Amino acid sequence: MFTALVYLFWCLNNTLLTNKKRIMHYTGTIWRPPYEAYSMLIQVTAGCTHHSCKFCTLYEDLPFKFRLSPIEEVKSDLKEASYYYRHARRVFFTGANPFVLSVNKLKTLAKMVHQYFPACQSIGCFARITDITPKSVTELKELRKLGYDGITIGVETGYDESLIFMRKGFLSKDIIEQCKKLEEANITYNFFYLTGIYGSGKGKMGAKVTAEIFNQLHPQIIESSMLTIYPTSELYKEIQAGNWKEETEIEKLEEMKTLIENLKIDARFVTDGASNLIQVRGNLKTDKQKMIAFLKQQIAEQDEAYLRSYRENLPHL
Repeated sequence: MFTALVYLFWCLNNTLLTNKKRIMHYTGTIWRPPYEAYSMLIQVTAGCTHHSCKFCTLYEDLPFKFRLSPIEEVKSDLKEASYYYRHARRVFFTGANPFVLSVNKLKTLAKMVHQYFPACQSIGCFARITDITPKSVTELKELRKLGYDGITIGVETGYDESLIFMRKGFLSKDIIEQCKKLEEANITYNFFYLTGIYGSGKGKMGAKVTAEIFNQLHPQIIESSMLTIYPTSELYKEIQAGNWKEETEIEKLEEMKTLIENLKIDARFVTDGASNLIQVRGNLKTDKQKMIAFLKQQIAEQDEAYLRSYRENLPHL
């Protein structure tokens, strides 16, 4: 297993050549959730269909907005990877939101996965809430039978004011409606939450509202990233224009504590990404008070200047 993993991560550099032929097709920086570290990464799309969130700079290294990988490229990559890791139990499709693909295309891709990885038990990917909208519960159930499960959704927040300002392209009611469809289809899902998305003075309020939305649903994991603003983002321009003010680092920790305090669901809460200097991990049912106590201690003892220095010197997420 170790040899296979080393080989696959080595292949992530999309300029690698063997006998002047590409080994695997990866375009730009490859993003995946921290908890997908041991999944087989297969590119089926590149870029983001939305590409309008004011804070996002993840796909700015691509010369296009969105691209669907040619089916022959996907087949070639599955075949290549199967030589070294045929017994992979999970495949993760890369790209900002492969779940936007039509049901028929997703079915075709799943069947190809099972052809080359007969031991594969599940297929994951990133998704936007709007990717679920055109799919019926019946169609989602069909995708579940083919292995789609553990979908990661970048909801960021359940507070409508911030969803609108950041141009997420959906509202809290859409989060509830579409995730309930996934639940009816027995497709599990995870949330990406963006600590700091509300702006200075609004963190605690936004966290409470978001908890009210999340408490109506059943995400398996809530992965919290901490807002890091880069000069190339539209949000940076909003700050320069005086239209929005960033939360302090301590405010962000207060916001995270407030969110955890108000969540009443059974889910795992983690802050595994590089944007989080302070790491918080635990189950909301069994570890909630420990996480709250830890954050209280950090809020009381941490130095704002030290935390800010980390944020300002973070070269990339």
